[in-house]
Amino acid sequence: MNFQDGSLFPENQDKLVITVAPYGPEWMPADFPEDIPLTMDEQVQKAVDCHNAGATVLHLHVRELDGHGSKRLSKFNELIAGIRARVPELIIQVGGSISFAPEGDGEAAKWLSDDTRHMLAELQPRPDQVTIAINSNQMNVVEQMTEADIAGTSLAEPAMYRAYREMTIPAGPEWVEEHIRRLSAKGIQTHFQLANITQLETVERMMRRGVCNVPLILTWVAIGGGFDAPNLYNLANFVRAVPDGAVLTLETSMLNVLPLNMMAIAMGLHVRCGIEDNIWTQDRKAKLGSVKQIEQLVRISREFGREVADAAEARRIYRIGEFYKNADETLAKNGFAPNRRHGQRGFLQHA
Repeated sequence: MNFQDGSLFPENQDKLVITVAPYGPEWMPADFPEDIPLTMDEQVQKAVDCHNAGATVLHLHVRELDGHGSKRLSKFNELIAGIRARVPELIIQVGGSISFAPEGDGEAAKWLSDDTRHMLAELQPRPDQVTIAINSNQMNVVEQMTEADIAGTSLAEPAMYRAYREMTIPAGPEWVEEHIRRLSAKGIQTHFQLANITQLETVERMMRRGVCNVPLILTWVAIGGGFDAPNLYNLANFVRAVPDGAVLTLETSMLNVLPLNMMAIAMGLHVRCGIEDNIWTQDRKAKLGSVKQIEQLVRISREFGREVADAAEARRIYRIGEFYKNADETLAKNGFAPNRRHGQRGFLQHA
């Protein structure tokens, strides 16, 4: 991304798109009962409350009544339908590459089988986005958490801690290409959740080969444990590699969330918050629910002079419903240099 003179002026930036992840599948209800919805009505209402606070993208997981993460597509369908009826304009983003919640206490966090993960393309009503991981990778989500982060929560239990420490991402090239194909065929946008620059390079290569003809809407997930750490050097390196036509959101965990989101707001990038990422105030004296986190970011963004996108504006920024016919169009729309033509020498440039 280019940062020319004036790039930090709010009048030269898109309005802020706030993604919220309010369902917190790694936590059990007793960890934060005031903010973890259980019934279907409560889960729908949580989406409505987050939308009313200023979030325009909802990262969706579903719970069963016993508090565990649901593996049933019927429950996903029910929640999506309920949210569509209440806030039809909200961008619904299903967490599609992994099922974070363990089936029972002490069980390893379970990944959906490949066939079942492909079935996310069959959700009805269809979501706007499904997230996707690129390249099989370790995802130790507790590696950079401190004792204070998990004290008094279910993650402090040795079996639960180990389950999330040992979590891995199965996202090989054959599965990824097929998943993107199926999602695109159903009009569902792929949202790339990327751990580092090497995964971004894989996405670029797929686009250059014409097997990934979609907008580059992506999140840099800086949570450590096989993913980048949320420091300035990693961030700058990743941002510099992202082409100008992409839409980039920053994501991290625990007390890193607010500082990283402030960087995103200042730079014209986009933000993610919610109890899936953090449950604490910065002084750890209290827990901070998803709605309060959204309200905090809305206030800070307006202090920067950057307005927050409404749902219609977020859909335009995210290019919801947009797909491309071939590699040439995909590269041009996303701001990559074109593919080299046969016999072409020298530097590549856009027309």
